[in-house]
Amino acid sequence: MPIRIYNTLTGKKEEFVPIRSGKLGMYVCGVTVYDLCHIGHARSAIVFDTIYRYFRYKGYEVTFVRNFTDIDDKIIKRANEEMVDYKTIAERYINEFYKDMGALGLEKPTYEPKATEHISDMIELISKLIDKGFAYESNGDVFFSVEKFKGYGKLSKRNLDEMRAGARIEVDERKRNPLDFALWKASKPGEPFWESPWGRGRPGWHIECSVMSQKYLGETFDIHGGGKDLIFPHHENEIAQSEAATGKPFANYWIHNGFVNIDKEKMSKSLGNILTIKQIIKDWHPEVIRLFLLSSHYRSPIDFSFDALYEAKIGLNRFYSTLNAVQNELAKPISLKKKENLCNLEKYQKVIDSFKNKFEEAMDDDFNTAQAIGYFHELQKTINSILELSKDQPSEGIHSMLKKGLSYFSELGWVFGLFREDPKTYIENEKKEGLKRLNISEEEIEQLIIERDKARREKDWKKADKIRADLLAKGIILEDSQIGTKWRISLEK
Repeated sequence: MPIRIYNTLTGKKEEFVPIRSGKLGMYVCGVTVYDLCHIGHARSAIVFDTIYRYFRYKGYEVTFVRNFTDIDDKIIKRANEEMVDYKTIAERYINEFYKDMGALGLEKPTYEPKATEHISDMIELISKLIDKGFAYESNGDVFFSVEKFKGYGKLSKRNLDEMRAGARIEVDERKRNPLDFALWKASKPGEPFWESPWGRGRPGWHIECSVMSQKYLGETFDIHGGGKDLIFPHHENEIAQSEAATGKPFANYWIHNGFVNIDKEKMSKSLGNILTIKQIIKDWHPEVIRLFLLSSHYRSPIDFSFDALYEAKIGLNRFYSTLNAVQNELAKPISLKKKENLCNLEKYQKVIDSFKNKFEEAMDDDFNTAQAIGYFHELQKTINSILELSKDQPSEGIHSMLKKGLSYFSELGWVFGLFREDPKTYIENEKKEGLKRLNISEEEIEQLIIERDKARREKDWKKADKIRADLLAKGIILEDSQIGTKWRISLEK
């Protein structure tokens, strides 16, 4: 089945046809490095990391480019406030970006260019636009003339008259049209600058992505991505300046991820509800964050709350609990005498055999991670049923199904960056954190189990039931079996 992508440019799903067979060029707008990354950055990064991984899983040779904007008004403002060089700010937050993305388990792109490494290329492109009549110089600034580019507005589905009528743009005498955008900015006193044919200055924001994408991927490439907030004006301007310069289509497919709201409110500094990745990762396993963000379709808005994150944590714990049980079952010798109900085996075998196809169908349909995760839950439920059927005596058929199911969690879980830990280690770590959170020790639990066993032997059922109930109230579940009593922390606590 071919991959179908919702293309923002055309407003519909289209079959993905690469420019070069078996190869893919993808550019995703990176961060402006003046502050710490927040949960919105995490969503975009994880979405495109998943798309990157899925194309590789499907056999594509992917060239993935994600840039850093390391010169910008906000970077200069932060540098002035701290009385340091702009490079100090940029390098600091590039390093913090790598720490955050490393903690979230992102794969590294093929190239991660910085804007300041490509100034000469930007000057060359701007000069070309001036020569072609699409740009003009005004007192050391250079602007792109949007009226000269006939396709302006095709990505954001706007036209110039509507934009002009709805614009709330301050009068700028340097511009011929208030909608014209800066390609080059003349430097102000105390600002960093580069020499150019128009005097000392620095590039505008939009020009850098046109230059870096085309440098590493060519004048026309396959996929351009970013958050929905970049559609206008950033991506619209990229298209205008790139296609005006080359006369060729810029990118064939445009992918945009939805916004993140915080407790149903738009995330913004003015509301004081910005949540940084560092704040979240301190208390939550990175796979919980990935599972939460991928449980919604990438184009949909997502409402972040700690309750929703906790639900994802419960789900991840259940996945790892199943994976641990599978590993334990597979470590047992195969029972040659055990015979199962063949109808049950066929039913479970069908679910396992169909899983990979269903996973790919979901992902081929515009990277529907939400549906694919639903299939993981279905697979987990089936595996739990098989474990119940096994009853600590795996037959050859059960052993084979469990092994295949486990391999799917490993192989296809990689696409989502999930199930990368050893299940036993994950559960042990969760147990330690859980006991700390519940303010109870293993020794206390074991002592209470001993007291309960004694009460049961003496047929003091009231005391035995009270101990069980008291532990349950603390979040500890007791499970009795022929070989003794085991305990676990409730997933709901």
